[in-house]
Amino acid sequence: MAVYFDHRIEAPCTVGSPSEIAWHHVHPLLAVTSIGTNSTPAGSVDVYLEQGEHIPNAHIDRPFLPGIIRWHPSKRILAIGWQTGVVIFWSDHGWDEHQIAGGTHRAEITILEWSNDGTRLLSADKAGVLMVWRVDQHGRVQGAPLGKQDYGKHLVHCIFKPPAPGEDLVQLAKAAVGGDENALDMFNWRKVGKGDAPFKVGLQEGIVCFVTTTDGIVYYVGEKGKSIQVLRTDGPIRKLMYMEEKEILMIVTEALFLSQHRIGLDGTSQELMKVKLSGKTGQTADIIWAERELLITASGETVVRLWDLDRDENYTLTLDEHLGFSNGESINCISYCESKGILAAGTSKGQIAMWRRAVVSNIGGSSIQGKDRWKLQAPIDLEGIIIQLKWGSSKNLLSVNSAGTVLILSEQMMSAHFNQQVAAVQVAPNQLSVRFFSSGNHQMLRADIHVKGVYVTKEMVVVWNGKHISVFEQFGPSLRNAGSFPCDSSIVVVHEESIYTVEPNRVQVRTLQGTVKQLLVFSETEGNPCHLQICGNFLVVGTDKAHVKVFDLSRREAKPHSNAKNLAEHIPSFGSITSVKCSFNGNNVSILIKNTNGSPDSKVFFYDVETDTINYFDFEIGKASSENCSVFHLEENEVEKGRSEMRELMGRYPVSHFWDQNEPKLFVCEAAVAASKTRQSNVPAGSESSSTEYKVDVMVASFFSTQEHGLLLQDSFPKTESHEALLGLEVPYYYFSKKSGEAENDAESMSGTPPVPQVVARRPLRDFVGLEDCDKTTRDAMLNFSLYLTIGDMDEAFKSIKLIKSETVWENMARMCVKTRRLDVARVCLGNMGHARGARALREAAQEPELDARVAMLAIQLGMLEDAERLYRNCKRFDLLTKFYQASGQWQKAIENAETFDRVHLRTTYYNYAKHLEALGDQHLALSHYEKSDTHRFEVPRMLLEDLQALEVYVNKTKDRSLWKWWAQYLESQADMDSALKYYEKAQDYLSLVRVHCYLGNIQKASEIANETGNQAASYHLARQYEARDDVKQAIHFYTRAQAYNNAIRLCKESGFDDHLMNLSLLSSPEDMMEAARYYEEKGLQMDRAVMLYHKSGHFSKAVELAFATQQFGALQLIAEELDENSDPALLSRCSDFFIEHSQFEKAVELLVTAKKYHEALQLCLEQNLTITEDMAEKMTVSKDSTGLSDDFRRELLERIADCCLRQGNYHLATKKYTQAGNKTKAMRALLKSGDTEKIVFFTGVSRQREIYIMAANYLQSLDWRRDPEIMKNIISFYTKGRALDLLAGFYDACAQVEVDEYQNYEKALGALTEAYKCLSKAKMRNQGEQEERLEQLQNKLTTVKKFVQVRRIYEEDPKEALKQCQILLEESDLNQAVRSGDVYALLVEHHAQQGNYEVAYKYMEEMAAKLPSGNVGFYINQQVTEAIYKAVGAPLKIIGVQRARHGSGEDGGEVEEEVAEEPYNDPED
Repeated sequence: MAVYFDHRIEAPCTVGSPSEIAWHHVHPLLAVTSIGTNSTPAGSVDVYLEQGEHIPNAHIDRPFLPGIIRWHPSKRILAIGWQTGVVIFWSDHGWDEHQIAGGTHRAEITILEWSNDGTRLLSADKAGVLMVWRVDQHGRVQGAPLGKQDYGKHLVHCIFKPPAPGEDLVQLAKAAVGGDENALDMFNWRKVGKGDAPFKVGLQEGIVCFVTTTDGIVYYVGEKGKSIQVLRTDGPIRKLMYMEEKEILMIVTEALFLSQHRIGLDGTSQELMKVKLSGKTGQTADIIWAERELLITASGETVVRLWDLDRDENYTLTLDEHLGFSNGESINCISYCESKGILAAGTSKGQIAMWRRAVVSNIGGSSIQGKDRWKLQAPIDLEGIIIQLKWGSSKNLLSVNSAGTVLILSEQMMSAHFNQQVAAVQVAPNQLSVRFFSSGNHQMLRADIHVKGVYVTKEMVVVWNGKHISVFEQFGPSLRNAGSFPCDSSIVVVHEESIYTVEPNRVQVRTLQGTVKQLLVFSETEGNPCHLQICGNFLVVGTDKAHVKVFDLSRREAKPHSNAKNLAEHIPSFGSITSVKCSFNGNNVSILIKNTNGSPDSKVFFYDVETDTINYFDFEIGKASSENCSVFHLEENEVEKGRSEMRELMGRYPVSHFWDQNEPKLFVCEAAVAASKTRQSNVPAGSESSSTEYKVDVMVASFFSTQEHGLLLQDSFPKTESHEALLGLEVPYYYFSKKSGEAENDAESMSGTPPVPQVVARRPLRDFVGLEDCDKTTRDAMLNFSLYLTIGDMDEAFKSIKLIKSETVWENMARMCVKTRRLDVARVCLGNMGHARGARALREAAQEPELDARVAMLAIQLGMLEDAERLYRNCKRFDLLTKFYQASGQWQKAIENAETFDRVHLRTTYYNYAKHLEALGDQHLALSHYEKSDTHRFEVPRMLLEDLQALEVYVNKTKDRSLWKWWAQYLESQADMDSALKYYEKAQDYLSLVRVHCYLGNIQKASEIANETGNQAASYHLARQYEARDDVKQAIHFYTRAQAYNNAIRLCKESGFDDHLMNLSLLSSPEDMMEAARYYEEKGLQMDRAVMLYHKSGHFSKAVELAFATQQFGALQLIAEELDENSDPALLSRCSDFFIEHSQFEKAVELLVTAKKYHEALQLCLEQNLTITEDMAEKMTVSKDSTGLSDDFRRELLERIADCCLRQGNYHLATKKYTQAGNKTKAMRALLKSGDTEKIVFFTGVSRQREIYIMAANYLQSLDWRRDPEIMKNIISFYTKGRALDLLAGFYDACAQVEVDEYQNYEKALGALTEAYKCLSKAKMRNQGEQEERLEQLQNKLTTVKKFVQVRRIYEEDPKEALKQCQILLEESDLNQAVRSGDVYALLVEHHAQQGNYEVAYKYMEEMAAKLPSGNVGFYINQQVTEAIYKAVGAPLKIIGVQRARHGSGEDGGEVEEEVAEEPYNDPED
């Protein structure tokens, strides 16, 4: 909270009544024009400083009136236009009357404006002459005017068009070229001072402005005075403004018409909008343009009118009588301070009203707009009617023209202090509210100075203003001045009879009369003391060079308690100390600092005097500097609580801090949201996505600080709206100053004394709620308990309070358990309180899985409803939250919660709310919620039963069939049958319609309704009516429509309607069919119907029996089709015999299979040569899980099925059944008969039996394995897996023979024979002699083939040796068993033919032909070679076999055979 100090200007005695005031934009300089009286000159101008001090050389008076005063935008230069046309300038050097020569203007100056950059000055007079002047870098007007224009009309308003990007730079460049040092400096950004105007970068021509005349014409004026008329208004212009962002000119006329115009570069104008403003016309209106969007007007009314052009909305601000304003108080003038966002208004009763504009942010969801953004402050009381207000200078000072004088108001932060149960709060510049809490005394203290600081003790109050100190002592119930003395110290603290002040490099210890009795000296390294604070008997001093030092004041003289600690050595980015406070025992010092960039640091630093260490707690991240200085020592179930509280504290910075004045461990800090956070909405992660959380502006957090456990968070809570700032802490209370406007709410004046506003509020510590007046023992016990509970040491906590018998203590402890989530402690507390209901509720809540839900129930029982609500939200138990809202009467919240998060209980919530509203008598709203809960069909008629007219209106309005039906029933009970029929018809209740019509005797109408609608209930009722009237046919008809077939059948049997009976029976249930069948059977007629009905009703045995008895074979066949395995076996057998007799063998087989007579079924198939299908075979296959038949029977049955399939040629099915029977050998034989090679190979692979492998290999040898390499691989694989190596050897031998006979490939034949020999050697034949004989034969063949292969190989190198070996081979007697002699002869013949020895070749041919049994020489020797030999020897060509196919040497399949041979065997020499 701030107060405003008023400083009256120190005007010279010759000055008259002030008429106009003007602030410099930058410097704290106020110009005031005055109008003289009869005894003073006609007019004068003076310049004053910020506290009203008159500047000695800043007074000028003339015998004529001053007109206009204008300050240079950046220089300390004032231009004054006078009534005679003279323009005079003031600067620090004095007055200058010659810059603009006298006589330049010959009429009263009406316009005097500096350009935005201060390089031009525009002047105009009442005669219509306008001039533009150049201004140099010193702010002096140079030479003749740049331009001059005579309009011939009174010029009244002027506004410069703000520079577009770059315009200032052009002018600055021109000035720099002309030698302007300031301009040159401004190009160097390092030299730009605070007072210099900033400039923009870019290009634009010249400087332009708009001027107006009294008749409403607006001119566009260029840099050199050239002008263009751009528009004309309907009347005189009161205010001219320019909207820079949109480049729009705004005009307000005397008639309060607002128009907006866009002006083109060529001078054309376009009117965008024109509206009439509200307000009094004919009076002088104060109109200002603020925040680039707001037009604010004050025209002598009781309201201030605002129009937001951006949002196109208008509203008014009014004065509040509750804050001290008078009824009917009008507002004369207004002024707005953009940097503070404060709108000030002067009233007719000498008060200044101030509205503070709230910063738009997203905190808490939607931002506030319009009137809600302005908050009215308490008024500032002055004297007389206020006629003019002006904010100005960089210090945001407010000048007020009132009652013949001018006041300057400067804002000063409110001074407040709390110490030793005494609190003082400044309420006015020289007035304080002092409250003595120990005695209850409350006084208003008025000082002779403007108070800038206050310090209180239990016996005195000390105030100062930086130049003077006043001491007030308590004298009875009042305060009296005990002395005052001059002192330039800006900081003062008091201890007992000593006052401590500061001056460079030392602290002065003074008596109450100001005499210095001791000096506490600081070295130059330590710096100048700038912060003092006393707690208990200890003084802590902070210096401007980052040093902190503690002094002990318990003795006669102050003694150092610690050495000076240099904080800059331990804290990075240290800027300066903001505040220092020490604990009661002087061992801990808390420090707030600013960073090097001037921003407040988010950390609170703690200097431990005993250990000489510095730790900190950082509010930005919610963490401390080290583990032993941690914020939380939590149990597992307290982690969530800690996180929740830390979320509230994070993202803040400390504002103020205090130590308890009696308890050295207790520390409190006030933390505000950081500036970067206030523009953000804080939404939880992972959350329920739609629930928005936000940070409150200021949180207060209390801590325990101990060396053993570090810093422990004891409690945190948001500062309430009514509290301004934290003043201090003294158990059991926090002390706060109240905001302006809130002070009167808690006035507690003593009887017999006038009421004194209470400006200090107390809030008990969380642990001391209800224990505010406890004694010291209880207080210490509770502090220890709170400390140990915060640490988590429950044993010590209980020891601390075990002797306390107060129920209030236990209740307070139970409340603490809500914060700490310690339900075990809460149970003990509830027991000591005798709170049986709460104990029971807590026990019942133990079944809830979430800890927060259980704690919330405890909070409810203790009346802590806000905590309960928060806990339910934290654990997302929205169902329990809905119940909580209902139980606490918060129905709107309950409905909103159910609609958003708990839709399962939404209808129940609506219903409960409706019941609540009904109990309150609000039937209209209750009716609406009964409808939402979908219970209105019962509840609304019940509720409105006593108001039949309202009930009828509701029934007709809702158009609900259920309600129409209910209303019809009610009307029927009241014997209003016609109305009842009407509503039954609307409700489409056809049963009731038929019932009522029958009651009224309109049975024909009832029949029509039943026939048209087909309603079963209506038809049944009508059928009963017809039956009662003996109209059987109609009764049967309507029973049938009602599907009450048993009643219709009953009537048919009674009336002999046999034809109808059959049809109805087929539509009815099996029981009715049985009854009808018995009926037909008993009558002995139409037995076919009886059989059919027995059949349809599921009594097959009876149907079959009756069919046999009556020889109904067609019906018997139909019955047999529906028999299954669940049917009677005897019935199945009987039916099968019937089909066998009638030669329907297939049907008989199916029935035998169904009756599980599998052998008879198979026998019948064999006898009648019936094909066994796969479906039939599957039906005859007994499941392995069957318990009725043995495994042997199952296997035998399967083999018989397979045998039957085998005889019928169904080999695959036979294979399947043999396999199911476990006889894989027979399965393989059946599969071999099928000739399905692919399935044979597959079955062999899955069977893995030796016999099957051999059988499969034998089968595959019967195929064309020579051309299919896959078959050859399988043969070898199967023989190998079947361990039939002797058979495999025989296969290899056959392969060798094929290679010789078919392809003459002796190399591959040699490889095959080698493999055969290996296999036979490994084989274990039963006949060892036979095995040895076969081995010997294979060895001989292998030797012979190997010799021939050798011959063919050496032929290329040594043909003679090869021929010699051939001769030796031909001489062997058993050559043809291994090598064909024809191949040997062919080698000899072809060699001699190639050598030209045709005779020899011919001789070998003849010898070959004689030895070969077939004489087919052409098979071995090429036809061309043969012809060449015969021709050479002259022998006639014999007809020899010419169908030669030497596959081994040519192109016919050589690749295939080689591929076949390569896999099973290799050349033995490779």
